Amino acid sequence: MSTYITNKQKMLLTGVAVRTTNADEAGTDGRLPKLWETYFQSNLTSLPGIRNPHYIYALYTDYESDAAGAYTTLIGHEINEERARDDNNLEVVVIPESKYLVFKTRKGPVYEVVVEAWQEIWDYFKESTEVRTYTGDFELYDTRNYDSANTEIEIYIAIKQSL
Repeated sequence: MSTYITNKQKMLLTGVAVRTTNADEAGTDGRLPKLWETYFQSNLTSLPGIRNPHYIYALYTDYESDAAGAYTTLIGHEINEERARDDNNLEVVVIPESKYLVFKTRKGPVYEVVVEAWQEIWDYFKESTEVRTYTGDFELYDTRNYDSANTEIEIYIAIKQSL
């Protein structure tokens, strides 16, 4: 897995969301597979104000503490400011401007590469001098030429700015 650092401006996302923990997701009753089903049934890309509908964001935000605590996952799309004011019964979340350490996965089956990547990310931060901010991390899926058996994604982890 390769990494690089980037800065991103504030973004607004809209989509479907659920509150969960990594411990819950490791069991048989994880909420994230059902959330993905809900997303794919939602037809979100047809809503007005969606920016770059070929990008799907799986956002991890509203952390209770750190990777061990509860967090909210939102699956959806970036929207413009005007769309954020519309009431569409979807969640709207602001991701603050941040510095990110980006992890780019290998190509492979989507569920396999995502699980591997998160394990590597957790291991990386056990030893790293970089510090996670837990202000909004996300997986970025580019659906142009998407193949679930041969997927490569990027995972953006918000980190503290260096002094």
